This record gives sequence, structure tokens and C-alpha cells, in this order.
Amino acid sequence: MKKKHSNLVGSTTPEIAFARSELGRRLLAIQAEGPASSQGIADFILRNSVRVTALGIIELGNNCKVSAATVSRFARMLGFPNYSSMRSAVAEALQAALDPVDKLRHSIQRNEHASSPGIESLDYARANIDATRQGLAAADVDTAVSRINRARIVYVMGFGLSSHLAAMLALLLQPFCLHVVDVVAFGGNEVAAGRLMNIGEKDVLVAISFPRYAIDAVKLSGYARSRGAYVVTISDSLASPLSKAADLALVATCDHPILPSSATAALALIETLTASLMVANRKNLAKAAELTEAIAPYLLETLS
Repeated sequence: MKKKHSNLVGSTTPEIAFARSELGRRLLAIQAEGPASSQGIADFILRNSVRVTALGIIELGNNCKVSAATVSRFARMLGFPNYSSMRSAVAEALQAALDPVDKLRHSIQRNEHASSPGIESLDYARANIDATRQGLAAADVDTAVSRINRARIVYVMGFGLSSHLAAMLALLLQPFCLHVVDVVAFGGNEVAAGRLMNIGEKDVLVAISFPRYAIDAVKLSGYARSRGAYVVTISDSLASPLSKAADLALVATCDHPILPSSATAALALIETLTASLMVANRKNLAKAAELTEAIAPYLLETLS
């Protein structure tokens, strides 16, 4: 199965729009299966497409830790006569795109009265959610919800910090799915592999990983797909190693000025999937009402 990509290039962030372009798809293929040096160049361009339009061949080579001659050969491998032509093609693919995260970053840098690190973190969180919203196609959300709704078992997987996001998703899905399995809960990679042993064609795996990526998440996602399961990934980029294992790749921007990555947009995306699932099926609304009644005796009543 191939990943589903939106054609709404003008309504997404530059990196996502570029990855969905013809050139971007060619780079994704090289990133997945090309020589090691070519994979590194493809990965850098996919993640820094806006920046690449301003880099010379030597500068790009330095960033990718390869020679200018290697970059030149890479451009010719893509079908361009030289590096300059390839860079122009990148610029053309980005022409109509906007990047709210970069715009926010530049506005922060220009601010004469720099905000505190805490306030700056909140600013990035807001921009990440805005960027995620712009890059999220409604059709992709509908597809993910439809697959989850029909699944025999929904497996949810995340390692490290992403394990907490996976646990949140599992908790939110639990009342509305026939069976939900948090793959990593109460165990490491061996336990997770064991829980995925019986995954099959009627099942869905939602895998979550952000920088720094967990190699086990990538490997086990590939295993699940080889077993015929439908794999939905939540990561920071279509160039993410996790996204390559997906039938449907959802992107949550995770930029942060201090932390390795921010989870704010990922959590917002998880809430988006859950809310969409609840309203997609009348039975789910009834289940929500039943859940509220069931837990009401255990909740503290608020005074009006």
C-alpha cells in the first residue's frame, strides 16, 4: 500500500508540501533505498527545503558532510544538469507554501524585548499547532478514523517520551474501540514485540515517534505492515524514518528552542483523531454518555 498524500500544496507547510511534490517523492525514494551518501543529502533537503534554496553547493555539502562533487553527482542522479538546476526546482516546489513556524522564529529573534524561555516555549507550541493544522488534510483524518473504527484490534505504540503520547491515545480510544492494546505499556522492546506477534490484516497500528527517533518503533511498524496490518504513523515529518513504514503518515510539527522536540501538536493531533472518531459513529456518542454516567458517582460535583 502507498501512503496517501494530499494535493492541497498551498494549504500546508513548506517541508510537507515539498515532500508531496514530484521532486519530494523522488527524494523520499532515495532516502529509503539509495546509497548512504545520497540518503543523507535527500534527508537534509527534505527536512530543510526552505533553507536549501539559499545554500550553495559547498554549503550543502558541508551540512551533509559530503564533498561538492558528491552533491553534483546527486543532482545529476535526480536528472538535473547541475546543482543550480536542482536548487531552482526545490524553490519552484516551495513557491506557494508558507511556514508559520519559521515566521514565528524570526519574529522572536527580531523582538527587541526578548521573552522568557517559558513564554517562548508557549509561542513555539502555538506555532507548532498552527503549522500542524495547515498541513493536516481532512481526508487523512477521515481515513485514519475509518480504519480505527473498523479494526478488530487497535495497537498503539510509542517508545521513550512518545510512550506517554501512546498511552494517552490508548486511554482516549478505549471506550470507543472493540479492543485497544498499548504495545509498550509495562515493558520494553521485547514485550512490545510479543504483543504484536498476532497482529494481522484486520488490525490497525498507530505508531508514534519524534526526534530522537526510537529504532524499535520503526522496526516494529515495518513488521506490523508486513503482517498486513494498516499502519498509521504520527511523527514530525514525511521524511521521518517512521513515516516510511506507514500506510498513512500524519505529521505533527515539533519545533522547540530548547527541548529535543515538543509534544504539544502531537497531543492536539491525538485529540483531533479521538474527537473525530467519537462523532463519526452514533454508537460512540451513546458510549460517551454511558461512560459519563458510569463515572459520575466518583467525581466531585462542582458548585454552581
